[in-house]
Amino acid sequence: MEKRKLGQNGLEVSALGLGCMGLSFAYGQPTDKQDAIQLMRTAFEKGVNFFDTAEAYGPFTNEEVVGEALAPFRDEVVIATKFGFKAGYPAQGLDSHPENIRAVTEASLKRLKVEVIDLLYQHRVDPNVPIEEVAGTVKDLIQEGKVKYFGLSEAGPEAIRAAHSVQPVSALQSEYSMWWREPEQEILPLLEELGIGFVPFSPLGRGFLTGKIDANTTFDADDFRNKLPRFSEENRKANQNLVDLLAQLAAEKNASPAQIALAWLLHQKTWIVPIPGTTKLPRLNENIGAAALSLGAADLAEINAAVEAIEIQGARYSAQMQQMVNK
Repeated sequence: MEKRKLGQNGLEVSALGLGCMGLSFAYGQPTDKQDAIQLMRTAFEKGVNFFDTAEAYGPFTNEEVVGEALAPFRDEVVIATKFGFKAGYPAQGLDSHPENIRAVTEASLKRLKVEVIDLLYQHRVDPNVPIEEVAGTVKDLIQEGKVKYFGLSEAGPEAIRAAHSVQPVSALQSEYSMWWREPEQEILPLLEELGIGFVPFSPLGRGFLTGKIDANTTFDADDFRNKLPRFSEENRKANQNLVDLLAQLAAEKNASPAQIALAWLLHQKTWIVPIPGTTKLPRLNENIGAAALSLGAADLAEINAAVEAIEIQGARYSAQMQQMVNK
């Protein structure tokens, strides 16, 4: 798989990464540990070297299984993790005070079984801690050899500029896909200006763009999509036209809807690295296949015109969750 550069400080990763959150958190029952390990190792064997986790995924359990899975080829992979919540629990609120950043870093190093964290993100901007102070703390950790690169997640333009002025930001991780294109308005132009890479999470619309979810789909009781307005039965039905469009485009390209959605993202900028997550080996192989799918200028123009004609229904987050983004 081709490699892409994130930022201007030397971070280079596979064009597609693997979002590991869903193996332990948010989408129903955790994946069996050995199955999760097999999936991550298979991803590596097929060219993926960029793996995304966080202390909050579990909490803590995701980092542990990621560390165990990747231990045999530690020097050949890039592991990203995150700090920013009280005690690792999003429900308890934000905490990016320097002492917490340091404590989380030390704990993550142990759970991941590594001597240095490749990419350390602030999970969400904390309005109670100046972003310059956060960036300064990570800068110190980089100088101490505990972290290699600094990242932000779901940060707004003001926070990105301020943080980058203290410690160069290598990557911003935020949601971006065919059904959430807000980053195109301000974020992508800013990242291009500053030389920061972009890591879209939920590049398949939390599974919706795969075509495997419709208005009749029932999620596990503890699947957090039950709480997202965009995943109400009414909105899933209303948004089916986007999935139908993807299916039509996929048939023309002898591909799957998921592959079209991922290839579209990869063709937006050379410094975009999506991190689709999955718990199933067939889906992993399908996603990886998107990296080899070529879309020409005419293809992209056709896709963009068709997507822009569709109005997506439903907010992506609940009002409470939305308060934590784009600070």
